[in-house]
Amino acid sequence: MGNVVNISDRRQKTEVSAADLMDMSEYGKIRKQKRAELRPVKAVRRVAIGPHATFYFESYQTMWLQIHEMLFIEKGGAAQIPDELNAYNPLIPKGRDLSATLMFEIDDEKLRKTVLGCLGGVEETIFLKFGDHEIMSRAETDVDRTTADGKASSVQFIHIDFTDEQAETFKSFDGDVMLGIRHAHYPHMTLLSAATRAALAADLA
Repeated sequence: MGNVVNISDRRQKTEVSAADLMDMSEYGKIRKQKRAELRPVKAVRRVAIGPHATFYFESYQTMWLQIHEMLFIEKGGAAQIPDELNAYNPLIPKGRDLSATLMFEIDDEKLRKTVLGCLGGVEETIFLKFGDHEIMSRAETDVDRTTADGKASSVQFIHIDFTDEQAETFKSFDGDVMLGIRHAHYPHMTLLSAATRAALAADLA
């Protein structure tokens, strides 16, 4: 496995390889430090919309840490590595997309069932709007996130795909950027902070 990686490095990488991974005994020694190191990075990439939905925009750094956490906690050794890489590498932006984990975080079980029970297809109603551009999300196709009876999963994985023109515009855009959900049962939106816009612009090559 690889040496210690500076996960705060802003150089864009689009895939975690087996060579990027630390030995778990070595990772355990610096686990607390790495989690603390990434906390401010994750904070600016977290966007809450409405009362229940939170977008966590992913990056090489966040997925590097997530893969290490899974390997460290589950202790599956080398045999576990391919599965974790296959699961999390698709969530790293590839230079012309933003990638996010959308979570509906509802502690009350009854309320959670009620809300999710009427949010089928929510993954197809997410949009990013800036200037004259509006981009609809693309759901990760690993599994169906809406059941046959119209219930949404509490965890959704989405991508926002940019054309070259849209990417260049977004990187230099200094106006309002809106992230929203147009689902009939969850029509909420929010403006991104300057810090979040800058972090996401850096994901675009």
